[in-house]
Amino acid sequence: MDDCSGFCQSAGQLFQSEEIPPGEGPFRRTPPRPYTAAERTSTTLLFGGLTLKHEQLLKASLENLGYRCEHLPTPDLAALQTGKEYSNNGQCNPTYFTVGNLVKYLQELQASGLSRQEIIDNYVFLTAGSCGPCRFGMYEAEYHNALRNAGFDGFRVLIFQQTEGYEEDGGLEAGLRTDFDFYLSIIHSVMLGDLLNELGYQIRPYEKEQGATDRALEECAAILYRALREQDPEPPRTSWDSLPLLGRILATRRKLNRFVASPRLITALERCREILSRIEVDRTRVKPVVQITGEFWAQLTEGDGNFNMFRFLESEGAEVRISPVSVWLLYIFWDIKAAYRERFGIKGHRNPLRYLYRMAFITLGERLFLRAYRRFGEALGGTIKQPVDMEELARLGHPYYHSRITGGEGHLEVAKSIHAVQNHECHMVLSLKPFGCMPSTQSDGAMAAVVSDYPEMIFLPIETSGDGEINAHSRVQMALGEAHRKARDEFAAVLEESGRSLEEIEAFLETRPEQKRALYKRPDGSHLAGSAANFVKEIAALMDQRP
Repeated sequence: MDDCSGFCQSAGQLFQSEEIPPGEGPFRRTPPRPYTAAERTSTTLLFGGLTLKHEQLLKASLENLGYRCEHLPTPDLAALQTGKEYSNNGQCNPTYFTVGNLVKYLQELQASGLSRQEIIDNYVFLTAGSCGPCRFGMYEAEYHNALRNAGFDGFRVLIFQQTEGYEEDGGLEAGLRTDFDFYLSIIHSVMLGDLLNELGYQIRPYEKEQGATDRALEECAAILYRALREQDPEPPRTSWDSLPLLGRILATRRKLNRFVASPRLITALERCREILSRIEVDRTRVKPVVQITGEFWAQLTEGDGNFNMFRFLESEGAEVRISPVSVWLLYIFWDIKAAYRERFGIKGHRNPLRYLYRMAFITLGERLFLRAYRRFGEALGGTIKQPVDMEELARLGHPYYHSRITGGEGHLEVAKSIHAVQNHECHMVLSLKPFGCMPSTQSDGAMAAVVSDYPEMIFLPIETSGDGEINAHSRVQMALGEAHRKARDEFAAVLEESGRSLEEIEAFLETRPEQKRALYKRPDGSHLAGSAANFVKEIAALMDQRP
């Protein structure tokens, strides 16, 4: 028996009560009924927690792998209240929203005519699990607790790292195969969702016809959904297991080439580029750029979970720059490599070849990820920048927030804020995090020193909860006033430097309709944060080149 299990047994004996007969050891939750391969065609996988675009594309990928699935709606205030009703006290905002969203969805299924037992038998919930210095490590327990309190005791919650191993129990094959193909499909969906979301936030503030961007993105999402769902499936896992070592290496190479090349997806993205390029925009509108950072869920959700902050910022005349999910996946790559480097420093002399093999394998995965991201971005018009190098972010953030303190976003919140200001990528940094989130609270403490060293930074932390939306919007409005002033001053300086008036530039644009299309590529190394300032600077240079 290892130290951990020995400690658990001792603790269980210490806290035994009359309900637990002496000698039975610690309490252990009864394992839920497994989700098996035989149930794939009759049981629906539920999932949620990302943006709508991500979830639409995840649904397509899972359907391509042979699963019945459905994504949950965006969590709203009703989901929050449901979560508070059935969950323990003292949970963080994302817990109540996500747990309550699942319970609310199941209650709606019951109201539609399904019995509770039919729901328990024919639906399962799929989510990610983790541990660390925040409540995310307790999400699985909260799902089970809330489901039991709501009358759905026995409803199955699948955590990624707990979905294998059924073969040891009665010869059952796991219903969810978290294998190589599964993760490659998930990564494709995340990348494409990131790209669509970023393009939406780039284009929407400048569209001439209100709603044109959202309509185009819906059409693009439908195109990508079909492309993901209709991709040629990989051979079944049984044929993979029977391959010799060389066969597995060749098969892995083929899978990775397919992942990067993805001709069907490239063709679909090129069709999306044609649709988006037809949107007419006015990039001479002066808008402050707001960089979003903070806790993972709060900076990602698009509804009541963060006070509908993104649409509010756009309604206040701002351009929003979000942090894609892909950055967090790259952070995971970086964190694994950092952990291996530390281990090698302590006991690397025992097996250096194994260390080098693992580092090379992870580095290869990281580079293939970035290569695929770049190919997809170029197919969409090339207006989306590559994610910032993780080593660069670690270098920037480490003096303020130790890069080996993990949990939540780690050092990323601090590092991304510094990078955005140093490289003139925004006029304001808005950090969104749940009330009482420990990793984000630590980041706020570090940001006090960052703001002191970078006095030009407009930094505003907002803690989200179920109420206080008016107060949060009011605080953002006050900070936006200063950001608007910075954007106007920047734009005025560019006009003065160009020697052109805005009227001259607008008259020139009437003769260059292609310059008024949505997929405008910001010049590299411009050292200007505002889209309008960058655009006017480029147009003025074109005017100077006229014969």
